[in-house]
Amino acid sequence: MPYPETTNLPFNATVVAHGFVPAPPDAADDEGPAVWAVLRGNALVVQEHDGTFALPEGERPPWLPADRETLAIGRWHGRPLRTARISTQDPLPTPFVAEPFNATGERLDDATLTLGGIAQQVLHWERDSRFCSRCGSPQERLSASWGKRCAGCGAEHFPHIHPCAIVLVKRGDEFLLARKPEWAPGRYGLVAGFLDFGESLEECVRREVREETGLEISGIRYVGSQCWPFPSQLMAGFVAEYAGGEIRVDPTELEDARWFSAVAMPASIPPRRSIARWIIDRFAIGDRENP
Repeated sequence: MPYPETTNLPFNATVVAHGFVPAPPDAADDEGPAVWAVLRGNALVVQEHDGTFALPEGERPPWLPADRETLAIGRWHGRPLRTARISTQDPLPTPFVAEPFNATGERLDDATLTLGGIAQQVLHWERDSRFCSRCGSPQERLSASWGKRCAGCGAEHFPHIHPCAIVLVKRGDEFLLARKPEWAPGRYGLVAGFLDFGESLEECVRREVREETGLEISGIRYVGSQCWPFPSQLMAGFVAEYAGGEIRVDPTELEDARWFSAVAMPASIPPRRSIARWIIDRFAIGDRENP
């Protein structure tokens, strides 16, 4: 299995612990050559060379518009790591391409994915924290952190990470997979959803399965988690046992849900970069090669 534990999955900090030293925005930023994590919509700008992809390096890229603010978020192998966001309409010269985070193929290595994911979360927080959610006044940075303090009412705000639960439901040798209408044709994945007020993670799992598929579950067991920067979630993974009911799909959430097995799989399942695939591989089908 390529990821022995969930901590080894892309987007989790362990993946880049050997080379990435995070830093708050008020830390000293050496001028000069850097590594660049530039976002273009839901894609990461990378340089292509002989079928491999890497983050741009060097001085500020000439294709990065002059009016786009850049932000240092730490150091990658001793060099500043800077991030910025460009428009999907901004052109990219060869050999630079915008590789979608959710691309069907997995062409980006784990470290590049993870650095891009960190940049995605930082830029999302920066965009959404300009003004205080309590009184609407502009916010100022808190020293030595990513937190903000409202210049008007003094309220302090810190990066918002949204907890989600994702679950594999088993029934003997079968397991439940669901499909959202916006997914690629033939793609099925696990039931998942956001934590609600007053819920434990286990209660969230039970509610989401009941609401989306009509099934009851038992034996809910936590198996691991993954940072999911789209834009800023924490996916808590679970395995549960089928306890009763017939599948009744909630059409506002899902297009389909059904029972599969290791010998009767859908056309496509989540990519290996996701905790969904890690759970399916480990607890449903083994580490098999599936699309």
